[in-house]
Amino acid sequence: MRYGEVAERSWSWVLGQVRWDDDGPWIPEAGDGEKPDEYVAGMHSGVGGLGHVLAEIKLGRPWTPAEQELAEGIAARIRGAIPADTTITFFDGLVSYIGSLTALGEPGSAAALDRLAALVDDEHGGWAQSFLEPPKYHENARCNDATLGTASVLMGALWALRQSPNVTARRLGGWSADWLLAEQEVTPAGLNWLFVPRRFYTVEPTEMPNFSHGLAGIVAVLAVAGVELDRPELVDAARRGAEHLVTIGITDEKGFRVPRVIPWSERHGDEYTFNWCHGGAGTAAAFSALEYAAVPEIAGETPAIWRRRCLDSVRYSGIPERLHPGFWDNDGRCCGTAGVGDAFLDTWLRDGDERDLEFAGRLGDTLVDHARPEGYWRFVEHRNEDPLLPPGVGWMQGAAGIAAYLFRLQRAVDGDRRAVARMENWWTLTR
Repeated sequence: MRYGEVAERSWSWVLGQVRWDDDGPWIPEAGDGEKPDEYVAGMHSGVGGLGHVLAEIKLGRPWTPAEQELAEGIAARIRGAIPADTTITFFDGLVSYIGSLTALGEPGSAAALDRLAALVDDEHGGWAQSFLEPPKYHENARCNDATLGTASVLMGALWALRQSPNVTARRLGGWSADWLLAEQEVTPAGLNWLFVPRRFYTVEPTEMPNFSHGLAGIVAVLAVAGVELDRPELVDAARRGAEHLVTIGITDEKGFRVPRVIPWSERHGDEYTFNWCHGGAGTAAAFSALEYAAVPEIAGETPAIWRRRCLDSVRYSGIPERLHPGFWDNDGRCCGTAGVGDAFLDTWLRDGDERDLEFAGRLGDTLVDHARPEGYWRFVEHRNEDPLLPPGVGWMQGAAGIAAYLFRLQRAVDGDRRAVARMENWWTLTR
C-alpha cells in the first residue's frame, strides 16, 4: 500500500476523533473519546497539532470543506485560549500556538507574543514553571530547554520574526537569549546548559543533553538567534556549547551519539536512543543550526560532518527494528519512527543524497507495516502486562503526526521536494 493511501486512511481516523464544544474542536489524547483536562489547544497532543497536519496536506491537495472548517475552528479555539493561558511551552503553551496559527495561515500570533511578554517574571527573569515543584526544585524554578523553557520562547520569537516584523517578538528574543547566556555553565571543553538551571535544584541534577530537554536544543536555538538577531556572541556561545557536547558523546565508525541521560542508570533503559527528542535525529539539528550560522568548525571538524555523524548513528543503530524489549517501541513523531523519517527527509532536501530518501522510505515501510486497519498505531510498553498502548491521536505521539510524515514521504518519492517549514526545523531546510 502506498504511503499516501495509509496517510489518508489515518487522517480519516483522526478526523473521526474530533469533537466540538462551545470553544471549538478538540481531540482526545487517545482514541477513547475522553476530553483532556489540560492543553486542549496545544500542539503536542491537543487539537493545535492538527494545524501542522493540515499544512502538510495543503502541499498535496486542496482542503475539503470539512478540513477548512476544522482549520478555522482550531484557530478560533487557540485565539480564545491565549488571554488566560499561563503555559509558555513549544509543546503545549503559547509558543505552540504561534506554530499552529502560522501553519494554518491564521492571525493571532501577535496576541500570543503579548501574552508571553506579560507573563515575564521580572524579579527572577524568564518564566517560572508550575510543574517544577519542591522538594526537588526551589520555588520559582524555570527551564532552559527548547521544548518547555526559555529556549522555547526564543525559538517561538524567532519564528514569529521570520513571518513578519514584530517589536514584541524581538524583545522576547533578546530577553530569552540574555537569560540563557546568564544560565550557562563553563566547562573545560566549552559551555553547558542543564534542563533546569543548577541553582534551582535541591538535589544533584541529571542531564538530558540532546535536543528536546538539553544542550543540543539550546545550542541550535542560540546559533540561529545569533544570525536572526545580529548578535555574534550568541553564535559563539552556541559554538562553545557544541564544543562541550561532542566531548560527552561517543564518536566512532557508527557515527556520533550522546547519552539520553547523564548520569545513566539501568532504570533509564537503553543508554542511547536515536529519536528526535533524545537522540541523533534531533541532535543533528544543532549542527544544522551551526552551519546556518556559518560556524567553521567544532573540535576540528565542520558542523556538516558532525551533522552527518549524528544521522549515521541513527542509520547504524538498527532502527526501525525492535532489537530487544524496550528498543524502538514507538512509531511517533517525538520519540519514534515518524520523527526520524522527517529528519532524514530534511537532510535529503539539504544535501541531495538519495541514501537519505531511501532510509526515509524504509522507515515509512515500517510505519505502513505497523498501521492498524482502522488507521492508527499502537506503541509498545514492554514492561506492562498488556504491552500495547492505546492509539494516540495527536501530532507528537499519535496518528496525526505519523500521517503527516507519510503524506510528506509520498510527495517526496513522487519527486516533490517542497517541505513545510516549522519553528523547530526551518534552519535545517536552509543552506
